[in-house]
Amino acid sequence: MIIGVPKEIMPGERRVSATPETVKAMRDMGLEVLVQKDAGEGAYFHDPEYIAAGAEIVENPAEIFERADMILKVKEPQFNHDLNKHEADMMHEGQYLITFIHPAAPANHAMVKNLAARGVTSLTLDSIPRISRAQAMDALTSMSTCAGYKGSLMAANHLPVFMPMMATAVGMIKPIQALVVGAGVGGLQAIATIKRLGAVVHAADIRPDAAEQAMSLGAKVLDLGIAPEDAIGDGGYALALSPENLAKERAVLAEAIKDKDIVFLSALVPGKEAPVLITEEMVKTMKPGSVIVDISIDQGGNCEITPPGQTEEKHGVTIIGIKNIPGMLPTSSTWMFSKNVLNLVKYLIDDGEVKLNLDDDIIKAALTTHAGKVVHQGTLEAFALHQ
Repeated sequence: MIIGVPKEIMPGERRVSATPETVKAMRDMGLEVLVQKDAGEGAYFHDPEYIAAGAEIVENPAEIFERADMILKVKEPQFNHDLNKHEADMMHEGQYLITFIHPAAPANHAMVKNLAARGVTSLTLDSIPRISRAQAMDALTSMSTCAGYKGSLMAANHLPVFMPMMATAVGMIKPIQALVVGAGVGGLQAIATIKRLGAVVHAADIRPDAAEQAMSLGAKVLDLGIAPEDAIGDGGYALALSPENLAKERAVLAEAIKDKDIVFLSALVPGKEAPVLITEEMVKTMKPGSVIVDISIDQGGNCEITPPGQTEEKHGVTIIGIKNIPGMLPTSSTWMFSKNVLNLVKYLIDDGEVKLNLDDDIIKAALTTHAGKVVHQGTLEAFALHQ
């Protein structure tokens, strides 16, 4: 069986889906591994290291897509401007794809349908369930750790003021006020990082356990008024809220963000579009010079006007919608991501062949396209909403 590792082509993306360490592990499984030339350079993993680990270096990505039985990527298939061809169009029937597909995001719907039409069996890493036996494959958690840390530093860089309390010869400067919405892995990392930088941190999460974890890190927790049975889904993830409860949450946040210097958004519902929690009208009420970091943008974003993949100032507020924040921490994020992917590959492959158990909880959750159809439940729901 042949594994293909193409170079990531999204602008600014420096991660790679395999390191020399994980290539060696796959070779030890009896798999052939094709790695595109310079695929690891952005994360400081070099071709001679891949060769030493047993990989074949291939210059043309089209050759990798043609020869490989399984493609490992970081980001969803993109348009390759050098080849004037979409990566999805280079895939073929019976091929497997493992990556972050973010299939429920409207921007990816056409690409997902194309994968299905081509007979590609794809698994999306953003839907790996939060269960104990899937922890080692949970790339979303790994990348959320990176995004929470680096996203906080980006917010600090865009602020026009000091973050901590500062005693100066001309008077005392008060610490800034920050709000983290969504106290999952990324949000908790943001709380810890922003607090270390000296801000007063507030947090909001519809799940009582997550709110309690935020409080344990020193955050002041907002009561969003959502009953636990309406908030908590399988594995402790957040549920999609009813329109009534979503309106209730927005009303609390509308008041809370008015005096905040940083609003860090990381609220996600697995396999579905991110809930819009901050409307444009709410942004208009924020302090001039304040910053929103929306790390949920891959799934549509928590802010109504977050610019996908960009940083823009709107209504006097800097809104960061960078889609590849973990890619800005490339060595650490690649090390974590590649281990997650390797563990999923090991889970799927037995005696050199993929054994796809469609009744398995992990596979059922992550499977996106199979046998010519889109099978991912959250994506099918998103299709219905955007017809």
